[in-house]
Amino acid sequence: MKKILLFSLALSLASCKEAERDCKDFKTGKFKFESEIDGKLHTTYFERNDSIEIETYNGKTDTASIRWVNDCEYVLQKLHPKNMAEEKAINIKILSTKGNTYLFEYGMVGNDKKQRGTATKL
Repeated sequence: MKKILLFSLALSLASCKEAERDCKDFKTGKFKFESEIDGKLHTTYFERNDSIEIETYNGKTDTASIRWVNDCEYVLQKLHPKNMAEEKAINIKILSTKGNTYLFEYGMVGNDKKQRGTATKL
């Protein structure tokens, strides 16, 4: 019985390894985000500094302000929204980093529905 308990404890401790999360390397730079929508791959390019993010998607460019909550989480607010949906801020949280990529979770502020994506620093 003792051996089983010790094995279970060792196994649970080994599985608790935290994901790498070095977010400071991703606060600024040029990035690419690919997502599949209705079976088609769509690519978004964006450039970010401490306070502004400029995004290009389908030939259209938008600019958003950035408010950093901490090193791994920020809120985007479009500067020139074209409709009510674009007026809503988007919360982005970096979940893990690896090499030149990061896994993130995003969704509208105040909405529990979140999506995930991976961005690559160019």
